[in-house]
Amino acid sequence: MSSAVTLPVEPTERELTREELDRYSRQMILPGFGMTAQRRLANARVAVVGAGGLGSPLLVYLAAAGVGELTLIDNDTVDVSNLHRQVIHSTASVGRPKVESAAEAIARLNPHVRVEARAERLDIDNVLELLDGHDLVIDGVDNFETRYLIADACEILGLPEVWGSVLRYEGQVAVFWSGHGPALRDLFPEPPEAGSVPSCAEGGVLGVLPGQIGMAMANEAIKLITGVGEPLLGRLAILDAARGAWRELRIAPDPDRVPVSELSLEAVSCLMPIAVAGAAHDDPSLAVSALQLHEMLQARARGELDFDLVDIRQPEEYSVGHIEGSRLVPLGTISVDPAPLGTILAGPAHSVDPVPMDPGVPDQVALPRDRDIVITCRSGARSGRLLDRLVAAGYGRVKQLDGGVIAWQREVDPSMGGCEPHRHGAAHTRYRGGWVVRCLPPAPGRCPRRPPP
Repeated sequence: MSSAVTLPVEPTERELTREELDRYSRQMILPGFGMTAQRRLANARVAVVGAGGLGSPLLVYLAAAGVGELTLIDNDTVDVSNLHRQVIHSTASVGRPKVESAAEAIARLNPHVRVEARAERLDIDNVLELLDGHDLVIDGVDNFETRYLIADACEILGLPEVWGSVLRYEGQVAVFWSGHGPALRDLFPEPPEAGSVPSCAEGGVLGVLPGQIGMAMANEAIKLITGVGEPLLGRLAILDAARGAWRELRIAPDPDRVPVSELSLEAVSCLMPIAVAGAAHDDPSLAVSALQLHEMLQARARGELDFDLVDIRQPEEYSVGHIEGSRLVPLGTISVDPAPLGTILAGPAHSVDPVPMDPGVPDQVALPRDRDIVITCRSGARSGRLLDRLVAAGYGRVKQLDGGVIAWQREVDPSMGGCEPHRHGAAHTRYRGGWVVRCLPPAPGRCPRRPPP
């Protein structure tokens, strides 16, 4: 660690018990670690925001390492779809607050760790109060609003922040600490447009990836607390789990950026979905319910109705569970242009097989303008965005399935798999975002400043 970086934690004055010495002996005998580093861990107070995919592994390893006090902040409950990656929770925890489930797991692992469980959602009114008084903050959340609130609060409070992100097969880890190195807004001054980056629920995530990134985040926290090793301050580590390869980008404070000195509604308003008057996705006349679609499909089977049901999810999502009679046309392959580009769905919809999983999904397609179309995705977020674009481009015969295939599973076909709903409020579910940025090597002397669209 650079001598310019001041350690946030002093060693505890109390003597460690014999049981603690035995418990931590294997790391205490490491060169450069010893009793002083262990006593720093015992005296550390760490706030962990998010007890999900990233929070699960890092909480386990911070507790096992002997961090004295952990504050867990998360307002979510455990869902069965969490369990393939959020390993601190169990099947018996489904439906329970994540902070309670995690606190119990930590107590079983290491009774010497004090845990404060806060089943709250961070917002502009409570973020400074909840984070103040800690030595270190760890960001393990999955939405932009909270990420920037945490980053701004840490900059105001002068706290180091360990940051991590995962999506699909990729993950990122960094340490931000304004005054000692770059802050989040030095790397990403502005968040991407709401809904432009898929969430883990939309894009998927390899189950072991949060474990890899979460453990790397725990390692960064331990280095910051103990002063052992060199933290990722001024460096962004990027993992491609599919290739098993790490790479690193150097980042630096932006000399032209004005440091954050106070939280304001204006500062975070850009992180929230903007209500657009007359937006197509909010027009009830352009939505059909799951029960209405069920009746429409029955009428189509009888030859009384003709329309196309287009599923815009990814092939992997579609293969896990889909509405019978739908066609797969992934969102990324759909071209929306004011001028007609041709059609791909001509003829009675029920007489043509769905688009094959692989390799038959076309690279670029256009939906027909002369047919009735119902589009659907998992929850309605992606279909709502596409509906806005289609209507703006002049499509007059397109609607969306309200609530997506989640609503279909809940109201029509409970046997359909792969669509477990998350226990969030509707607006939060719609715009929640797991965030990872596909960084390209920057030009010489420069670092990436914002996520790509």
